[in-house]
Amino acid sequence: MASLPAAAWAAQAQGGAQADAKGIVPIPRKGNIKQSVSRWCYKDIPLDKLCQYSAEIGCKAIDLLPVEEWEIPRQYGLICAMGYGGGGDITDALNRTEHHAEIEANFRKNIPLAAKAGVPNVITFSGNRKGMSDAEGMKNTIAGLNKLKKIGEDNGVTIVIELLNSKVDHHDYMCDQSKWCFEVLSAVNSPRVKALYDIYHMQIMEGDLIATIQKNIDMIGHFHTGGVPGRHELDGTQEVQWDGVMRGIAATSYKGYVAHEFVPSKGRDPLLSLREAVDLCDV
Repeated sequence: MASLPAAAWAAQAQGGAQADAKGIVPIPRKGNIKQSVSRWCYKDIPLDKLCQYSAEIGCKAIDLLPVEEWEIPRQYGLICAMGYGGGGDITDALNRTEHHAEIEANFRKNIPLAAKAGVPNVITFSGNRKGMSDAEGMKNTIAGLNKLKKIGEDNGVTIVIELLNSKVDHHDYMCDQSKWCFEVLSAVNSPRVKALYDIYHMQIMEGDLIATIQKNIDMIGHFHTGGVPGRHELDGTQEVQWDGVMRGIAATSYKGYVAHEFVPSKGRDPLLSLREAVDLCDV
């Protein structure tokens, strides 16, 4: 099925939305959930095209861009909601002290750039266990984040550590349980160090999504989506009731972004899949 052209969406728009400098007339959204799009899921689509399309369907941001691309979404009235700033990678990051100095140096360089570009969040990770106990990894991660938090605080940029599943996608990853993550964040105790609560990953690991989110919302700085199982479209083949989860988020004080990080299925128009997800989550 082909996606609707921008002119058709504009004709659907209610409330007399005005075109911006690039002629984009966004679909009006309710504004309870600020939606973003993860760049890597649409890697075959030029970034400029993805930005323009995302603006047209009422998204507010693009996720997971490197420093050199942070300014591009602003040309389309968007921001980069979460950037790569040198916070390590999934397998090697804060749970090992030998990575702390490099991550700190990267953040000292790049977090001021994020502030200048209007990027509210930069991402980091725990790293894999590789035989290390969760207790030792927690101690090391807390120490690492304590070195980093003032950089975020001084620049008004939030450092988010991502929760990932170790069952299907990222075997041996340490920050794979919300309890572990929130214990770390409680110990660090900074308004500029929070969780990237990936709903896809946490549904696989533990479920209980809405209650966990609402209990810990003050420690959550960002969300990702993805259909379970398979990490594909947010549709009727998936076990998560996405509009219900979005209502659960909207019922809290959360003012950040929810970024779509699902991989469109082969044979489907990826932009149509994105449009459908944005419609579903516009609660």
